[in-house]
Amino acid sequence: MNPPLPPRVRVAAYVVRYGARGPELLVFDHVGVPEAGTRVPAGGVEQGEELSAAVLREVREETGVEGARVVRALAVDHRPHPETGAPRRTTYFLLHAPRGGPDQWEHHAPAENLRFRCHWQPLPLTDPLADHQDAWLAAAEPTWGARVGAGRG
Repeated sequence: MNPPLPPRVRVAAYVVRYGARGPELLVFDHVGVPEAGTRVPAGGVEQGEELSAAVLREVREETGVEGARVVRALAVDHRPHPETGAPRRTTYFLLHAPRGGPDQWEHHAPAENLRFRCHWQPLPLTDPLADHQDAWLAAAEPTWGARVGAGRG
């Protein structure tokens, strides 16, 4: 019998900015892949990389946002990959973004040759994120998770 595979170590970012509309979460959709759903920046940690450095790198790579700062780690999620069932361990972080900048933009992630439609979503969310990425929002601020999935049957 083969030993179990070690989990893939990942990070995910709740990047929040505070503006005239109140707190907003940085999210994106894959251009041309609507079935992927709305997501927050997330991805794998490179060998020897600190988790806080990895989450900042993922934010830059997937959205182009610069200047975000890590506030704190919120939770560790041990759910396996939703399609493959492969083990993974994702640490969710709260980050604060500088004020200003566009409300929406398109970003090309050259390493993955993907295009993302990025935007700021008011908090609390009214619709759930893909892959249950909204599961830990209330750990950042209890009211931010209050309306996620409202109206679902």
